[in-house]
Parts: sequence; C-alpha cells; structure tokens
Amino acid sequence: MKHIYLLLFLPLFITSCKQNEAENASKQRISLNQEYHDITVKYAKGFSINTTETGYYITINNPWPDADHEYSFKLQKATGRNIIPESDAPQIINIPLESIILSSTTHIPPVVLLEQQESIIAFPGTDYISDSSVRALVDNGAIEELGQNQTISVEKIVTLQPDVVMGFGIDGDNPVYEQIQKAGIPVIYNGDWTEQHALGKAEWIKLFGVLYGKEKEADSIFNQIEQSYNATKKLAQSLEAPTVIAGATWKDTWYLPYGNSWQGKIIADANGDYIYADSKGTGSLSFNIERVLTDAQHADVWIAPGQYTSYATMNKNNNAYSQFTAFKNKKVFTFALNTGAEGGITYYEEASQRPDLVLKDLVKILHPQVLPDYELYFFKPLKD
Repeated sequence: MKHIYLLLFLPLFITSCKQNEAENASKQRISLNQEYHDITVKYAKGFSINTTETGYYITINNPWPDADHEYSFKLQKATGRNIIPESDAPQIINIPLESIILSSTTHIPPVVLLEQQESIIAFPGTDYISDSSVRALVDNGAIEELGQNQTISVEKIVTLQPDVVMGFGIDGDNPVYEQIQKAGIPVIYNGDWTEQHALGKAEWIKLFGVLYGKEKEADSIFNQIEQSYNATKKLAQSLEAPTVIAGATWKDTWYLPYGNSWQGKIIADANGDYIYADSKGTGSLSFNIERVLTDAQHADVWIAPGQYTSYATMNKNNNAYSQFTAFKNKKVFTFALNTGAEGGITYYEEASQRPDLVLKDLVKILHPQVLPDYELYFFKPLKD
C-alpha cells in the first residue's frame, strides 16, 4: 500500500514542483520587467520604443523628410561594455550610456534636464552651445571640439570611443556617420526637427530617458511640459485671434513656416491667425517680398523676423519692411536677442524641448491680458 501511495503522490508532487518552478520563473520575469518600463509615445512620429525583458528596442523611422529606411537598435544592460549580438539582432547599445557625442544644440536640453551633461564628451561647433552647465564643461576641456558637421573628425570620434553618437542628417547621404558606424560606434539619427507637433519634438526626451536609464524622470519631465502647454493653449482659445506674419528675407527671398509645421501649429495653439495657416509642406515657404507685402501688409503682429534685433537694421537692409503695419506699430518680436556666452541663440537650442515656453511667449504677445505677470522667455520686442 505504501508503494501505491507513493505512486499516487509522485505525479502530484512533480506537478506541484513544476507549478512552483513556473510561478518562480513568472515572478522572475515580472521582477525583471519592473526594471524596464512601458513607454507611451503620444505625439512624436519619428521614433518608437518597445520594452523587452532585457531592455528596449528603439526604431528611428523618420530621421529626415521622406526617409525610406528605418534604423533599429537593441538596448540592454551588460556587466561588461561588450556584448556579442545575435546574428539577426539590430545593433546593440549598452545602457545606461556613459558617454555620448551630440551633433545639434537641440540634443542638449534633454540631456541637461536629465542631469547627464557630464556624459557629453564632444560636439561639433561648441561656440553654438548656450546652456551654462554645458558651456562650463566646454571651457574646462571636458567636451572636445569636433569641427563643423561637414568636416567632423572621424578619427577623433573613433579615438574617443563614445557609447553612442547622436547624429543629425538632412537626407540619406551621410558618409561621415557611415564611417563612424563601420568603426563599431552606434549612430542614432535624431529626427526631432522633422516633427510637426511641438509636443512631438519635446517627446524625444523619452528616447534619451531609456538611453540613460532615466525613463521615469523623462516621462515626468515631459508630462509637466505637456500639461503646461495644454493649460496655456486653453487660456487663449476663446479670445479674438490677431493676424500674424513671420520670417524675413534672406538674399531677396522671404522664408516662412508652412501652416502645418510646428511653428504654424503653435501660432494656431496661441490663437493667432497666421496669414499662411492653410499652407502645407516640409521645409519653408519662400516668396519674394512683394508677395508677402500683398498678403500680410496689415498683419497685427510680426514674429521671428530672422536674425534681426532692431527696427533700424531692418529698415536699413530693406525699407519695404517699414510698409508693414506691425513694423509701424512696433509689434515685431524676435528671438535673436537671447544669446549664450559665445553668441549662440538660445531659441535654437531650447525651443524644441520647451514648446510650453514658446507657447506662453506667443500667448503673452498676442493676448497680453491672459498672462499679465508672465515675462517673455524666448521672444523680446525688437529694439529701436
């Protein structure tokens, strides 16, 4: 009988053991997954993040207009800095990053907001950097100068051996980055500049979050920016919309944002009636000054007149500017007055990451009664 009981009990015991093993494995998987967080991307169209048990898969799918190729990477932690990738796996990046090379000033704010600026080891054109904490690293020699984007020193980058190069490309012809990749250094093309929603640009901080192991911090920062943006937008929507013109001439051509661009949309979100709101396209509208004068001579407000900082200089360069109502009424606002220590314009560096501040500026300009105590951050009235 004892043997019979043992035979009866043994299958139950084995089954119980298997169940315990399965539960333990499940708990282990759950515990492992708690280290990596599901990332929700709401506005950005240029990247996606998928969570795995060992890290993340990221895909860059729109690094420049009309891109026909996606770039995928596998992010995972490792005890050492070298991992042999699976034969069919995307390029592997070890996280969290210890060192990075950036290629655009728009890449700097998310790194600073995540307090990872000391990971930046090189940059092309350091004089354009405005952030004071990053400038201090430049001045101390912690960030090396790489030259301009067209003449970046590949040899220096290979010597520095960064974990990642955050690249910038206007099309698929990028021989410098191809050489860097052949040397075994991953290049992530950052397409924040192609995003057509202001919050889509800001959402790229989530990509930096997974690279640095600061997913929660990145999500929290973005949520604050999103809430601030949407609250400001709501304040202006019931008010009368003044007409708005933007841009200025460069070598006899007036460049303006399309209505469906992030600049056009942010004017709409500030409840401004942009003269070319119905236009659609990528890049910039380009007209002669006669066309813009015909369409926008009586616009109430003029924003972002290129690099101009004074009415006198504008009038000296082209006295046709003085025929615009906004010019006559001193309703021209520029971002070119805010510069860093070496002359870099802070708008070019920070605006894509802080669309909430851009929107507040525009609401203050277009509807000053809405934010009476707010001080303009990027835009300032043109000097006399």
